[in-house]
Amino acid sequence: MASSIQTLGDLRRSGYRTRPVKQEIRDNLVSKLRAGGALFPGIIGYDETVIPQLVNAILSRHNFILLGLRGQAKSRILRGMIGLLDDQIPVVPGCEIHDNPLAPICASCRARVGKDGDNMAIGWLSRDSRYVEKLATPDVTIADMVGDIDPIKAAEAGLNLSDELTMHYGLLPRANRGIFAINELPDLAGKIQVGLFNILQEGDVQIKGYPIRLKLDVMLVFTANPEDYTARGKIITPLKDRIGSEIRTHYPVTRGNAMAITRQEAWTDRAGAMKVEIPEFVREVVEEVAFQARGDRKIDKRSGVSQRLPITALELVVSNAERRALASGETLVVPRVTDIYAALPSITGKFELEYEGELRGAEQIARDLIRAAVGNVFSGMFEWKRHAVGRRVVRPWRHAPAGRHLVRR
Repeated sequence: MASSIQTLGDLRRSGYRTRPVKQEIRDNLVSKLRAGGALFPGIIGYDETVIPQLVNAILSRHNFILLGLRGQAKSRILRGMIGLLDDQIPVVPGCEIHDNPLAPICASCRARVGKDGDNMAIGWLSRDSRYVEKLATPDVTIADMVGDIDPIKAAEAGLNLSDELTMHYGLLPRANRGIFAINELPDLAGKIQVGLFNILQEGDVQIKGYPIRLKLDVMLVFTANPEDYTARGKIITPLKDRIGSEIRTHYPVTRGNAMAITRQEAWTDRAGAMKVEIPEFVREVVEEVAFQARGDRKIDKRSGVSQRLPITALELVVSNAERRALASGETLVVPRVTDIYAALPSITGKFELEYEGELRGAEQIARDLIRAAVGNVFSGMFEWKRHAVGRRVVRPWRHAPAGRHLVRR
């Protein structure tokens, strides 16, 4: 369509109809649900928990927030929303807020449409350019988010400061006709959160107190760590009330899902002449370290243990085996259980300790976690059974629960 439609007249004659961005995302989601397949590629372990709630929120055309501890793929889910946008949409070329040529909302675009009419050239905006993300920090101002008056623009154009053409748009208006994501929402100052009220409820923003309101078309999505409500800041109650859905994320429930995530994210396929082969039991032990850490009373559960722990740990395990292979002239890199201790630098920085843990020390805690993980994986793979004849045999156990110690019988 972009190649055949170059002017506003072409767009009108084509019968093209714009949709609100939430309706557009909903329609594309409905098409994907009917076609089947993965809605959010690369997101593992949420098929029965987070994804159904997320789908319901989108079908309801809600703004939503993802609540969860660090390393639970919250930002990755938000960026996956790009795949639910149309490939391209028509825009007024050069407009800062990607105005709709068929129904412009800013003064300059209305003037261009009035002047050029159907001969006005139009541009096409790709889906990647319709996603705007902002990391909330305490120093963010309302001008950064919404906008401000630009006196330099007014002076150069000879305009009055109250003229709409003197406005400098912030990130939120620039996300018009797209998705605006705010990471770590509690870190935003309270007065900045108040500035989001109108866009969430009425769908418009007001810049610098002037009686000019922009009726924006934008979907707002947020992420937050539940513990940050008291640790660094909080989401003010009126803002929470205006967010349509609150969806809680979680860490992988099974060791299998956790291993699939680590296999997907960790850099283990090293370029070069040497081949890397990682035994499955080594992958299991690395993953079990994270499960043990999440259940250890000496580690702060409110802070969480990120899935980045096994990802970076496995990379160090492979690197240590690679270093040994290079030193000994081997062509095959095979990590051993003892290589897991080389991953201590990636483990000690991934958790916060309680008072009891501080007394023991982060490195000793990490060593204890590795020992417990090795024991648990071994006990899960080989369960001791006492037969009636009174002798012991070893039997493989393929479905070991993660994070638990099996009792030998």
